[in-house]
Amino acid sequence: MFHDITVFGRYTYLATEVLWGAVALALLYYADAFRTAARTVAVLYPFGFVWDWYTLEVGVFAIPMRTGVKFLDIPVEEHVFIVLVPAMVVGVHESLRKRFGSAGGGGLTGDAGPTSDNGPTGDDSPTNDDGPTGDPADDDPPLPGR
Repeated sequence: MFHDITVFGRYTYLATEVLWGAVALALLYYADAFRTAARTVAVLYPFGFVWDWYTLEVGVFAIPMRTGVKFLDIPVEEHVFIVLVPAMVVGVHESLRKRFGSAGGGGLTGDAGPTSDNGPTGDDSPTNDDGPTGDPADDDPPLPGR
């Protein structure tokens, strides 16, 4: 069914992280979302670290195919994993948003929702919605505070 990748020995876990890390980097590059991913990782890393340390400490899981190198009492591969997972999630989310539109606009259904059609003027400001006819006479009244 699957190829046995334990041929990498103690580098098996790290090798899979390099593979999936490359996928995450490609998605982040496509979506131009490196800063968003960095912020997300910075916020989630402490939680992931504590969670990982605790589950390893109490024996919830073991990692047999790892380098054996530890940093701050958890395997170095786990540090990579704690960074990789949120980066992958942000990469997928932002790539989908780039491909299919904003998350608030109906998701993947293709429904653009309440966003502007960038009418004939190309101006998508909320005070210049030329409506379905493209006629400035159809303009919506300005929003309060604009």
